[in-house]
Amino acid sequence: MRRIRFHGADLQGLGNAGPGAHLKLLVPDLEAGATHMSNAFGMPHYAARIYSLRRFDSNLNLLDVDFVLHGAHGPGTRWAVNAKIGDSIALAGVGGPALANMAADFHILVGDLSALPAIAAVLEALPSQSKGLALIQIEETADQLALQHPAGVEIQWLTAAAPKHLPGVFFNLTWPTEGQVFATIAGESTAVLAIRQNLLQERGLAPSSMYAVPYWRQGWREEDYHAERHRAVDAQP
Repeated sequence: MRRIRFHGADLQGLGNAGPGAHLKLLVPDLEAGATHMSNAFGMPHYAARIYSLRRFDSNLNLLDVDFVLHGAHGPGTRWAVNAKIGDSIALAGVGGPALANMAADFHILVGDLSALPAIAAVLEALPSQSKGLALIQIEETADQLALQHPAGVEIQWLTAAAPKHLPGVFFNLTWPTEGQVFATIAGESTAVLAIRQNLLQERGLAPSSMYAVPYWRQGWREEDYHAERHRAVDAQP
């Protein structure tokens, strides 16, 4: 994972964006199939990618975005690996449903490496007295990060490559049944949807008490999965 810090006057409007908000970045891309970009952005071709707002400093106008590095296969990874001071990128939009309810009595955060920036951002923003648990799937122990989080939130790391392992571990988790619970679930599509179904049907959690958004789907290109992810986001209350 590589953190890249952006600065620019146009970032001033990000002050109202919540932790882990969706950022639509237009990444320079010369590969076949890339979309032609208006000269106003200064890039002849681009690929649109969604990333999580890791941290924003409104006083200094600084935006941090963590890029998960998948070799050098995708346009976002290629750009992030080679990015250097002075490089530019276009921010086309900020949005998405809220990732957390800060007033909840118990917080559940579950996801894979692609969700780690969003989960980390939420953990940092939680009130100091918050209680909860976070289950994060990583591919190897070297992917673990020193996360800032309330003392009452337990962090569990699951080292496994296949997305199918995450729901199985989640199904065996327990948490207090009293009080308001909010769940933040993100990552690979089949895992997210399986966990969402368990929360709705087995745990009795209301749709309004969760953020359950798939960020990618195994075996699918980003361009092919774009419409399906939008349907999942639009289904959020």
